[in-house]
Amino acid sequence: MARETRKQTDPKEARELVSSLDKRRFLEELGRLTNSFAADPGNPGSYACTDCVRCANCMFSVECEGCYGCTHCIRCELCNNCTHCVDSRSLNACAYSVESENCANSAYVYYSRNLSDCTYCFGCVGLTKKDFHILNQGFNRTEYFELVAKLKRELGVK
Repeated sequence: MARETRKQTDPKEARELVSSLDKRRFLEELGRLTNSFAADPGNPGSYACTDCVRCANCMFSVECEGCYGCTHCIRCELCNNCTHCVDSRSLNACAYSVESENCANSAYVYYSRNLSDCTYCFGCVGLTKKDFHILNQGFNRTEYFELVAKLKRELGVK
């Protein structure tokens, strides 16, 4: 298979080649595939993405890497189906997240980690189905926005 990179291999031939691989050849082929993937910075199915690498089906994103189905994201990495997220990593189905990581189905989270189904959380870790929390402490809506505005000024965040 390594020798077949110049032409498209028939699927039947490819299956036969794979079924005949020994350990050494398998590892060589895996290494070849890994290197060819790492060397291809393409963004298949993406539209109007700038300086993105290995993103698929994304739109209007900037400097993202390895994302799928994201729109209007900036400097995100390994995110899926997110929108308007900034400087975040490993998010799934999140919106308007900033400098957050490993969150799912959450929106308007800042500096947070490992959240699930949360909205309006600032500096929170490990919460599920929570709203209006700062450092894992709950606040009413009005208090939350007042404190977040103050914290953003203190941190120099827009």
